[in-house]
Amino acid sequence: MHRFSLSIVFFQFFLFFPSRISAIRNHIGLAVKNTCRSTIQGRYLLTDDNGRVCDALSIDPLSHCCLGKGDKFPCHGCNLVSQCCNSYEYCVSCCLNPSKTKGEQILKIKISKPATAGTYASVFDFCAGRCRHNSESVVHENAYHSDYHHCFSLPSYSSGVSSTQLEFRLNGINVIVGRQGESCDSVCKSNEQSCVSNKILVLNHCDIIQKHMSCKGGCIESVGPDHPAEVAYNAPEELNPGACLYSSAQSILTCDGSHPHTMRLCPCA
Repeated sequence: MHRFSLSIVFFQFFLFFPSRISAIRNHIGLAVKNTCRSTIQGRYLLTDDNGRVCDALSIDPLSHCCLGKGDKFPCHGCNLVSQCCNSYEYCVSCCLNPSKTKGEQILKIKISKPATAGTYASVFDFCAGRCRHNSESVVHENAYHSDYHHCFSLPSYSSGVSSTQLEFRLNGINVIVGRQGESCDSVCKSNEQSCVSNKILVLNHCDIIQKHMSCKGGCIESVGPDHPAEVAYNAPEELNPGACLYSSAQSILTCDGSHPHTMRLCPCA
């Protein structure tokens, strides 16, 4: 009987004075640590997507971010006018600076010229890819025209490229106006040089064309493998004599393209 009464007392106590811990707490967890993406091309250095450059021993093994508080977005060894650098890692870090690369513009740029090409998923993808592969830094497809061949400037086929940047991409290139009906292969060969096909895109801008041709009939968007070019004055009226032409279909531009009524603007080296 005594034990029974004691049990009732305990039951009443817990009934009227419930424990403060009434349930197991949910949503408790460790803070998630931010992780970084980083370049892996260099032998000694790498760049994380925060814009910091460090060596392999200074990488956090868990977050893959550069340790320490070094400067963000360093541009060591970079020409800020041409936007080209002599180091891949510093090219990427400089490119990641929001003041030099506009994210809203980058994410609309196609990865390559074809209309079916996709766009970049992030600014880091653009910088890492653009600094590594840049055909506009190459002459005759097998030699760099400068030690500053890691470039993050916008591709020549995209809008928003300044004429100053385009001029820098023509360093070492002899820009020659051909004769009527002549291809760039022929133009360059007559000057004991070869046509540099990947520089045709650099010339395919009105700002550049108008520096080398009179363009008295204006600068008109057109389609043709002989572009950029100027229409000869003796051409039929419907072809717009005296007008300069740039191509909207850039994938068809070639060194051997020609037209009987145009004079080509040619990149030779």
